[in-house]
Amino acid sequence: MLVAPSILAADFLHLAKDVETVNEHGDIFHLDIMDGTFVPNISFGFPVVEAIAREARRPMDVHLMIIHPEKYVERFAKVGAGMISFHYEAALDESDAVIDLIHSFNVKAGIVINPDCPVESIFPYLGKVDYILLMSVFAGFGGQKFIQETYGRIRAVRKELERIGSDALIEVDGGVSAANARKLEEAGAGILVAGSAVFKAEDPGAAIAAIRGYSPLP
Repeated sequence: MLVAPSILAADFLHLAKDVETVNEHGDIFHLDIMDGTFVPNISFGFPVVEAIAREARRPMDVHLMIIHPEKYVERFAKVGAGMISFHYEAALDESDAVIDLIHSFNVKAGIVINPDCPVESIFPYLGKVDYILLMSVFAGFGGQKFIQETYGRIRAVRKELERIGSDALIEVDGGVSAANARKLEEAGAGILVAGSAVFKAEDPGAAIAAIRGYSPLP
């Protein structure tokens, strides 16, 4: 199980400390990019991503919660993103083209859907992507309550991946904690994004270990 701490929940007054926490204890940096249009919130832009990239020793997973994701793929790739995902709802019939564009920069491509988007919508793209990000809350804000229907959605995507012989990973984002990590993995998740559960914890390193190892926090 890979754990991807979400920088959106980090302490931006002491970002270097939280970046080092991910370097030491996490597997992936998860960076939520919000434009205030596709989602009703704005997060951070290239200066912050570039600063993290200078210190990151783990791969950066850039999650584009934006309209026209194709306009920004090249720049995020050049900044150092090793993984870039975009929302199917923002690209629709252009999803194939966005996937190809991401791959053209030798970056892993992921496709994302919100909880109200049927998983079958992305089945045509499962043979092309490297990972699938299933939102277990609605994109745009941290700290939301985990949506229980996510388990069934993971199992449905996993079943289709197995049917087509794909080894793409399923990533889950929203309300993830040590309490539900094992059940998520059993359903078929391979990457767990955790924000508040990591950076709001007294010991973020222990919180990451608990999510990865299912042990209760002290």
